[in-house]
Amino acid sequence: MKKLLLILLLCSILNCPANAILFRKTWHNSKQKYPASEEVEPKVQLSEDGNSATISAGIENIIEVNLEDCLKLALGNNPRIQSAMQDVFASDARIKQAWSNYFPQFSWQSGYSRIRQLQLSDVFRENLIYNFWVLGQISASQLLYDFGITQNQVTIRKLDNLGYKIILTGTINDVIFNVKDSYYNLQYAIEAEKVAEETVRQYESFYEQAKAFNDIGVKPKVDVTIAEVNLSNAKLTLIQARHAVQIAMAKLNNAIGIPYCTKYNLSDRLRYDICDINLEKAMKITKKSRPEFQLAEVKVEQANQNVKLVKKNWLPQFTTQAQIEVGGRHPDSNYGYTLGAYINFPTINGMLLKHQIREARSLYSKEQANAINTKNNVYLEVQNAFFTLDEKRNKMPVAILGMKQAKENYELSYGRYKVGVGDPIELNEAQVQYENAQLTYYQTMYEFNSARANLEKAIGRNLCTDEVKLKGVKG
Repeated sequence: MKKLLLILLLCSILNCPANAILFRKTWHNSKQKYPASEEVEPKVQLSEDGNSATISAGIENIIEVNLEDCLKLALGNNPRIQSAMQDVFASDARIKQAWSNYFPQFSWQSGYSRIRQLQLSDVFRENLIYNFWVLGQISASQLLYDFGITQNQVTIRKLDNLGYKIILTGTINDVIFNVKDSYYNLQYAIEAEKVAEETVRQYESFYEQAKAFNDIGVKPKVDVTIAEVNLSNAKLTLIQARHAVQIAMAKLNNAIGIPYCTKYNLSDRLRYDICDINLEKAMKITKKSRPEFQLAEVKVEQANQNVKLVKKNWLPQFTTQAQIEVGGRHPDSNYGYTLGAYINFPTINGMLLKHQIREARSLYSKEQANAINTKNNVYLEVQNAFFTLDEKRNKMPVAILGMKQAKENYELSYGRYKVGVGDPIELNEAQVQYENAQLTYYQTMYEFNSARANLEKAIGRNLCTDEVKLKGVKG
């Protein structure tokens, strides 16, 4: 019945030459401004090699960068990495300082003294005043043996240096994750902006279509009003989407370490790359690669070396010393020298030494407990990251199917309204559903990539791309 009424309506319109011309013009504009489903999806302009894609995102096309470029920039510019590197250099210098105990020590002294001996002057009842010159006094001393104290100090410094290197690795790990997450977030913001731009174009076509139908009397004025409201809301959403792109770019620049970087374009889009990893393999990688896992073991050994060092506080040192000096009543009137070997015993406080050893042992036990706690937390973090990644992976097919269904629903509503039998509210709902489905799809893809980067951070190593499906959990 509806088809029959539609045919009669079209025939009545086309019988009038003016209406026929207006209808053909409206139909032509509709085909141009209200594209088919393939044109509704966001488009990308491929490069000459057909691989990379340029996305304008409403900003100036100055340079094109990809994730690898951003990571290289971050490694060279992020201040956290620079700070951690200086800690490594400083700890390396402290190793040399500890070794310096085995190097000879030299000193130089020269001076002049005017002396009046009080006791002798009082005995002889006259002022006994004389001058004493030291033209030069050179002293040298050399440590021969200290029962391994210096060696323990050097070992502790080396462990300290290794700890700072591991901290540097952890800092780089964190920076890489932040850059990846910010990069994926910027990709999502760009895709969301493209969806918003396409939505505005569709609502503009909807408005033109409704206005044309109203001009020829096919649709009421309320359709035009609904189209105007929808177009205004779409423009507001587009403004927010463009603002979100700028904020996302600022966050990426901050993660890289160049907050005032020149604007740029991304040379790739959000991708869904699966990798060959299971929970057991992730745990094995963690033991070898996770910086915090390694740092916990280093701290335990450092505390153990400190116990050994404290136990040697009562041991003596064997040293040799030589001294030669020139001076006397006149600057060069005489000279002398001293040669010797010495055993220097430290001042021993038995009560103090006993409790220093007890403190060192307690700190050693504490570091052992802290290491176990750190490893447990790392294991938990890896499991959370792994299962989160698996969850996002399982959501991807659902998001793809939802976008496909929303697209088909939009096509049906679009086709019905195009021939004059559709309802504007129905078309608007279909349009909103399709827009939300696209955003959900890109949001899910961003969450998957972010979860993947988080797992890489948790295990302390990058994962290979384009291999096989995620393993370990059914789904």
